Amino acid sequence: MRSQPAISIANLSHYYGQGNLRKQVLFNINLTIQTGEIVIMTGPSGSGKTTLLSLIGCLRSAQEGSLQILGQELRNANKQRLLHSRRNIGYIFQAHNLLEFLTAKQNVMMALELHDHIPHHEATAKAEQMLSVVGLGKHLHDYPENLSGGQKQRVAIARALVSHPKLALADEPTAALDKKSGRDVVELMQYLAQEQGCTILLVTHDNRILDIADRLVQMEDGHLTTPNESHLSSLAA
Repeated sequence: MRSQPAISIANLSHYYGQGNLRKQVLFNINLTIQTGEIVIMTGPSGSGKTTLLSLIGCLRSAQEGSLQILGQELRNANKQRLLHSRRNIGYIFQAHNLLEFLTAKQNVMMALELHDHIPHHEATAKAEQMLSVVGLGKHLHDYPENLSGGQKQRVAIARALVSHPKLALADEPTAALDKKSGRDVVELMQYLAQEQGCTILLVTHDNRILDIADRLVQMEDGHLTTPNESHLSSLAA
């Protein structure tokens, strides 16, 4: 028996603004991502990738169509339902979004605050273990200002995956990294996702990492398509 898709989107449209200023930014999006899949979304800036990712990540409510995340319909979801769904999602941002006044360990522990049932000593142990897994076991007490770009993004990955989410979303996670650091980061995400049985949706302009995906989708002017062979060849060039 096939498991329920991690993401199931049908006829999803989204708008910004009200009245005469209302502008449609997503048009009739249809997308299904199976549990355990790694899918990469490409497309030019301003095409709607981040908007779609924020809807899937329960950062805003879907307005029109169907958006089912981990079996929950989230169209017109209220803040409480969105918050509940976010507990099953790890989010990795382009600019790592670490809190500068917290150590690496404290930043990772922040992700466990959504989970009231995890006591402080267990959260501490989980954060230390995950930072060790991403190669930062010797940097638990370092502040972000003392970490390299690649190390900061590793902390962000540890924070996103420490709670063993069922779904991980990444928005341009390699944009600020050099080639080797970027490759290390996505291979680490790939490894951890496979270890945890996690589904990944990754938005990127970085053509060097497309090969980690099970498949690619492309966003253009608010429309989602599957890239054809010639487009894939141009991306890889």
